[in-house]
Amino acid sequence: MRFLLNTEQRAFADSLDAMLTAADTPVVVRDWSRGEHTSGRALWRRIAEAGVFALAVPEAYEGLGPRPVELAVAFVELGRHAVPGPLVETVTAAALLTDAGPAKRLLPSLASGGTMATVALDDAYALDGDVARARLTVAADGLRLAPGHGPVRPSLDPARRLTLLAPGGELLTPAPPLGHALTWARLATAAQALGVGLALLDKTVAYVKQRAQFGVPIGSFQAVKHRLADAKIALEFARPLVFGAALTMTGEEVAAAKVTACEAAYATARTALQLHGAIGYTAEYDLSLWLTKARALRTAWGDPDECRAAVLSGDRRW
Repeated sequence: MRFLLNTEQRAFADSLDAMLTAADTPVVVRDWSRGEHTSGRALWRRIAEAGVFALAVPEAYEGLGPRPVELAVAFVELGRHAVPGPLVETVTAAALLTDAGPAKRLLPSLASGGTMATVALDDAYALDGDVARARLTVAADGLRLAPGHGPVRPSLDPARRLTLLAPGGELLTPAPPLGHALTWARLATAAQALGVGLALLDKTVAYVKQRAQFGVPIGSFQAVKHRLADAKIALEFARPLVFGAALTMTGEEVAAAKVTACEAAYATARTALQLHGAIGYTAEYDLSLWLTKARALRTAWGDPDECRAAVLSGDRRW
């Protein structure tokens, strides 16, 4: 079976790519990692104006969705450009807010970009709790709107700042649709990881054409070609799984897409690091922004073992 994007979907991807290229996202990421959110908020508004977050919000609440295929298209580009912020978490929050009262109050602002959201499961750390205005926590008694957050903790990925959410807060619903929300979170993470892997491959191919040893570009070496070919095959194998899962939106297929895309991106990151040599280890070199994101996404919203278990269990929940 072939999964090909239509003309409108390709144009949507191209427009996001052009916008994010002009935004110089490495600068935005470095600002974000220092807690300087002005440029990141401005970019968030532009992404929202392009309709990205509205794709996860039903039309009844001023959204365009749910449209998981188009959302996957968008998140590939967000990953390709290493956009910071609680992107997946905002989509997950939209999937959790199914009760009419909270949905009517919160979803229009999520769709328009006026509100960033983050989500914490149990007592886990929440992503960007210091900048998100809607902080959702899934507690034992249901979904709550947390009243605040604790100190910021840095993570491996400088674009992922972690906080603990304050306990208590308003109870939004006693029975949030966790399976449904997890499926959306894993789809967005898989698409984002695919974009990260594609960017790493493009950057590495460009680098090995320039770096020379023994008077020739290292890209001419057979061993280098083999490593890059393996990375290319892994990413191209992951691509139809991601878009196929977006069509079905079953738990097992999205879990399969998530583990495949994240493992492909992680393997590509290892190849990129090896072929760049010592410069690839430096935080000042922009490649590091994609290397660390590939590793962080690998365990976000279900590590490889959890996703494989979901596939083997035949979990077909939304």
